[in-house]
Amino acid sequence: MRRLLGCLLAIAWSTQLLAQQVDSTGVVLALNWKPEPQFGGFYAAQMQGYYQDNNLDVSIIEGGSGTPTIQMLAAGKVDYAIVSADEVVIAHARGATNIVALFATFQISPQAIMTHAERDFTSIEEILHSDGVLLWQAGLPYSQYLKKEYAPIKAFTAPYLGGIGSFQNDSKISQQCFISSEPLTAVAAGLKIKTFLVADSGYNPYTTVLATTSERWTSSPSEIKAMIAAVRSGWNNYLEKPAHTNSAMQALNKAMSAETFGQSAQAQKELIRTKTTAHIGEMTLARWQTLGDQLLDLKIIQNPVSAKDLFIDLEPKYKAPQAQ
Repeated sequence: MRRLLGCLLAIAWSTQLLAQQVDSTGVVLALNWKPEPQFGGFYAAQMQGYYQDNNLDVSIIEGGSGTPTIQMLAAGKVDYAIVSADEVVIAHARGATNIVALFATFQISPQAIMTHAERDFTSIEEILHSDGVLLWQAGLPYSQYLKKEYAPIKAFTAPYLGGIGSFQNDSKISQQCFISSEPLTAVAAGLKIKTFLVADSGYNPYTTVLATTSERWTSSPSEIKAMIAAVRSGWNNYLEKPAHTNSAMQALNKAMSAETFGQSAQAQKELIRTKTTAHIGEMTLARWQTLGDQLLDLKIIQNPVSAKDLFIDLEPKYKAPQAQ
């Protein structure tokens, strides 16, 4: 009984810590979605005390559908924000050149296309050239890339409105997904599926990117180095032992089951720590340059951007604590 009470008190404490309100004396990190495994390392850094170890007081605020984190960051409403790499490039092209990326969680983008296994597709190209239906957000850069890469498209395309309801009811429907989200829901519903990463087609922007402003880098470089170190420690911890952080996140996001939290955390591991990853969150000039060139070719941006100005390239100078 004492052990059970201790566990309950620990979870309650963790939940209170994660749900803390914005502290005007600390720094604020804005997420672009609700607490889920894609943010596990940021929460683990809070739970394991890595922010505190680096003299940081970080308040995490969750987002939702369409949360404009990059605009919030540019306007000075928050100190740090989670964005996508293509958002950073587009922001620079539109004049918000003070946005800088610090840490790229996903080295391989989790954006994917999900199909019914019975369709026996072997690639995204086959899906786009089939007589089926593809549900996606046509305005997103990845879909514009695929439309150009595999033109002309034969499949009928329609807007993706979320969930798997339409997909579940029609075997001819394929849909966009995150590899660590909708496919798990589909399998849990008894569907046999296949998924194809968009990255394998050549469009692979960094995803779940921690960003701040160049003004903050100029005024508080030590804080930013500490933030990167704490976040990297959090992700190293979460990738090895996600269960405790998952329990605390689930208390904030009851729509996701404990089982799904665990499955999602496992599904994303190889996209975050790849076979060639030297340091969690690392970024390269070549990757940023490729992304900028792709968005320019797609006419999503009208003028080239300076790849070196999109991110801050820091080798880890703080030793990451071992997972506990």
